[in-house]
Amino acid sequence: MSTPKTVTDEPAISQPEASAASSETVVRSDLIYGLEDRPPIQDAIFAAIQHVSACFVGIITPALIISGALGLEPADGAYLVSMSLFVSGIATFIQAKTIGPIGSGLLSIQGTSFAFIGPVIAAGLAITEAGGTTQQALGTIFGLCLIGSVIEMVLSRFIEFASQVITPLVTGVVVTLIGLTLVNVGITSMGGGFAAREAGTFGSPQYLLVSGLVLAIIVALNNVRSSFLRMSSVAIALIVGYLISIPMGLVDFSNLANLAPVTLPVPFKYGFGFNLAAFIPFAFLYLITAIESTGDLTATSLLTGQPITGPKYFKRIKGGVLGDGVNSAIAAIFNTFPNTTFSQNNGVIQLTGIGSRYVGFFIAGVFVLLGLIPVIAGIFQTIPQPVLGGATIIMFGSVAVAGVKILSTVKLNKRASIILATSLGLGLGVSIVPDILEQLPELVKSIFSSGISTGGITALLLNIVLPGPRE
Repeated sequence: MSTPKTVTDEPAISQPEASAASSETVVRSDLIYGLEDRPPIQDAIFAAIQHVSACFVGIITPALIISGALGLEPADGAYLVSMSLFVSGIATFIQAKTIGPIGSGLLSIQGTSFAFIGPVIAAGLAITEAGGTTQQALGTIFGLCLIGSVIEMVLSRFIEFASQVITPLVTGVVVTLIGLTLVNVGITSMGGGFAAREAGTFGSPQYLLVSGLVLAIIVALNNVRSSFLRMSSVAIALIVGYLISIPMGLVDFSNLANLAPVTLPVPFKYGFGFNLAAFIPFAFLYLITAIESTGDLTATSLLTGQPITGPKYFKRIKGGVLGDGVNSAIAAIFNTFPNTTFSQNNGVIQLTGIGSRYVGFFIAGVFVLLGLIPVIAGIFQTIPQPVLGGATIIMFGSVAVAGVKILSTVKLNKRASIILATSLGLGLGVSIVPDILEQLPELVKSIFSSGISTGGITALLLNIVLPGPRE
C-alpha cells in the first residue's frame, strides 16, 4: 500500500446541516482512507480483493445449497451461482454509488441472503413433489422474491416506526430460528446431501471424514492470531476439502466441458409464478431483513466515521434499506435469490483501514466479471456436498449465535421471557414435528410449516398485544 493521505476524523458539516449537527452522533475514525476519499488504484484493488475474499463464499453458498436440495441440473445450478455473483456486483455498485434515493452511499457489500434458504427450499419442493418441474419451481420462487421485495422498499420509508414494533426481541428470535432451522440442511450436506439419501449412501464414513476435516480446519483457523487466516478460514477449508475429495472420487468434472464461454444474464429465464400460501414466510423475512440491514449499515457508518443518529443518518439508512429492496427485485429478475447487506465487510474495513465507498466500484466490477465467467460457477458447482456441509454447519450455527447476541441485548423480564419461550418453542416445534399441521387447511399449513414464520409471527404478535414496554 502506498503512503496514505491525511483524512479528517469527522465528515464536514455544510451550512444547511449545521443546525442539525447537535442531534447527530459522529464517532471518531482512525481510517487511512475515509468514506469520500479516493485511494490510489493499487490500494483500492488491494482492499477490493480483501472484501471479495471475505464475502465470496457467503454469496454463492445459498445457490449451492438450494441447487442441491431441489435436485437441479448442473447447468442450472451453475447458472444460479453465476447470477448470484453478477447481481451482487450490480447491487454493491448501487449501494456505494447511490442512484437518487436508492443506496446508502457507504462501502456496503450486497450478497445473497441466508435467511431465505429454508422458505425457498420449502416452496420449491412443494412444487416438485406435486408433479411440477424444477423450472416451474424456480419461476415461482423468483416470483415470490420479486413481489416480496416491494415490502422492503415500502418499509424503508417508515424504518423509524417499524423498528418500534420489530424490536431486538423479535429480530433476535427470527435470526436465531433462521440459524437453528438451517442446521438440518447443513447436517444433511455433511452426510452426503439429499441425493445420497436417495442413493442409500447417506452418512457414509468418507462423507463424514471429509466434512469433519473441513469443519475442523475452520475451527482451528478461527483460533489463530492472524486476522487474514481467520477471515479466510471458510475459503481455505473448502479448498482443502475439495482437493482431498478429488482422489476420493467425490468430484465430477464431466459437466465443465459443456459450459459456454460466457454466461449471459437472461431476465426471467425460468418464467414467473406466485403462490399466496408460500408467500407469507417471504413477506415476513423481508421485514426482518430490513431491520437487520439497518444494523449492518449502522455498523458501517460507525466504522467510517459517519453519523449514527440524526437526519443524515436516517436518510442514509432509508436509502440503504430501499437499495436492499431494489437489489432483491433485480436479483429475482435475473434469476437469483434476495440480496442483503453483508456484515463481513465491516471486519475488512477494520482490517485494512480503508472505508472509501469508491472501493465498492472495484468490488462490484470483480463480482460482475466473476459472474459472467461460467467456468468459475461450474467449478463451485462441483464442490461435494460433504465439503459444503462441513462449512455450512458452522456458518448456520453462527447465524443462530448472532441471534443469541441480539437477544442478549434485551432485558429478559417476565414479558420478554414469555415471548421468547413461546416463539422459540412453536418455531422449533413445527420444524421438528411438521406433521402436527397435517389436519389443518392447506393455506394455514403452508404459512406455519416454516419454523421461521411460525416463531417470527408469534413473537411479533405477542410483542404487540402483551402489556408492558416493547424491547
